[in-house]
Amino acid sequence: MTTLELQKMAVEVRKGILTGVHSAKAGHPGGSLSAADLFTYLYFEEMNIDPENPKKADRDRFVLSKGHTAPGLYSALAHRGYFPVEDLPTLRHIGSHLQGHPCIAHTPGIDMSSGSLGQGISAAVGMALSAKLDGASWHVYTLLGDGEIQEGQVWEAAMFAGARKLDNLTVIVDNNNLQIDGTVEEVCSPYPIDKKFEAFNFHVINVADGNDMEQLRAAFDEAKTVKGKPVAVIMKTVKGKGVSFMENQVGWHGKAPNDEEYAAAMEELTKAGEALCQK
Repeated sequence: MTTLELQKMAVEVRKGILTGVHSAKAGHPGGSLSAADLFTYLYFEEMNIDPENPKKADRDRFVLSKGHTAPGLYSALAHRGYFPVEDLPTLRHIGSHLQGHPCIAHTPGIDMSSGSLGQGISAAVGMALSAKLDGASWHVYTLLGDGEIQEGQVWEAAMFAGARKLDNLTVIVDNNNLQIDGTVEEVCSPYPIDKKFEAFNFHVINVADGNDMEQLRAAFDEAKTVKGKPVAVIMKTVKGKGVSFMENQVGWHGKAPNDEEYAAAMEELTKAGEALCQK
């Protein structure tokens, strides 16, 4: 897809996030919105996948280590064709396949159940090792939150990945600088994130604006050239990106918009989409 096409799709992914969370009256819009461009880039440009055959053996795998941002992943999967977009308003409802955190047993396109912070990267590392042992060509991607990397298990997994030279693994950190209780520095600073991953033998790519499709493209193009090391993409993003009253507001980490807020947010996104159509 062209950069403009990806930008338009990211707007639709953001609309799906808000629709799901508003309908559920619960969920995590802030971190879903900050990662919406990344979800869009992975599923519409980067990954070797087939919505018609979600379990094909040679597909690339994705693990949402920060599983509470499932609304973002679900919206990307729906728009990519894994299941109907009309399912998104069933988020967190009884009987829906769209649970509050990703569940491999119920939702097409989910490669690993996740939600307990710190555990997703460990599963991703295990998948990457499995591919190496099998001589398989598929790649593993995993997305972590910057608050999540305060978990010690993250660094055990990173140590193992670096020691085993898992160059079929790309770890992405959504560095929006906010977690449930405040800024990541106030809670327990993980900085400098890049130097920590470098210490565990990762090739690190810093992305100044992880909400910019061209910068994401450059980062993943660079990642493809790396041999003998896992890659860590550290992308600076804006929590709540795309909805002005949610941007950089820690209160939107885990709060659903009411009817008025939802209408205002959807109007703003609709205008953003229309502006892109004029380009």
